[in-house]
Amino acid sequence: MAGYLDKYGAGVDRRNRIIGRIVSTVLIVIVVSSLGWYFFKNHHQEAVVKTFLSAVRQGDLRGAYRIWGCTSQTPCSAYEFDKFSADWGPGPDQPDPALLGLTDSESCSQAVLLTVQVNKARTEKLWVAKGDDTISFAPYPICPHKNPFAIMLHRTLGRLRKPLLK
Repeated sequence: MAGYLDKYGAGVDRRNRIIGRIVSTVLIVIVVSSLGWYFFKNHHQEAVVKTFLSAVRQGDLRGAYRIWGCTSQTPCSAYEFDKFSADWGPGPDQPDPALLGLTDSESCSQAVLLTVQVNKARTEKLWVAKGDDTISFAPYPICPHKNPFAIMLHRTLGRLRKPLLK
């Protein structure tokens, strides 16, 4: 005859496996989505600079100047086209099409700080505003007001992002 407590704990192993699978799945989803967010959070600003670099590489300095954010509606009085073409066009310090590209991307509070390799001797830091995608030279060598943990995270995980910048 079956006793009152004979089936006590019979479904505990099955329930524990189900709970373990749910917890593991939730943790994996959190880790994968966090890494995805970190790797692609600057994607839009990187695409703007890649478009700018493509125009420079093709020699379309007027188009590159428009991408920079200088148009007839919003002229750049502090960065005239003559100065722009001296910086990004043919000349003694001209961009090397083989090397011209992004090497680093760092998210700041209002903008993204992008490092661009122009030629063997020249590296520029560009500042892309998050609101209107205007490009300018970076006012800071690193993002201001960053905590040490964010700097460490950028220096370690930022190396994993380099293939995505190409």
